[in-house]
Amino acid sequence: MWACGQVPADEHGIVPEAIGDQVVVALDNLEQVLTAAGASLSSLLKLTVFLADLDEFDAYNAAYQRRLAGHQLHRGPRCRSPASAARNASRSTPWQPQGAGKVGM
Repeated sequence: MWACGQVPADEHGIVPEAIGDQVVVALDNLEQVLTAAGASLSSLLKLTVFLADLDEFDAYNAAYQRRLAGHQLHRGPRCRSPASAARNASRSTPWQPQGAGKVGM
């Protein structure tokens, strides 16, 4: 299964301010998609994350590890591949809906 486009907006369209809270919401959204397909976060093989600011990587990483604690991942928490939207801007301009937050999966 391929799932993409999980933004950190809750069911009311609200995006938390803090990057750690955004990670939790985006992973909650991803978990809902996976559950609907009969899978779970433990089924993750790869997770590519686009961060608007790589200076927030440590806060992102801590929230990611807390949110996925207890899930038996195939490659562990290091399976994620953070990428900076700014770093990739020379190749393409990523689309980001207004109010989408600082993290996308």
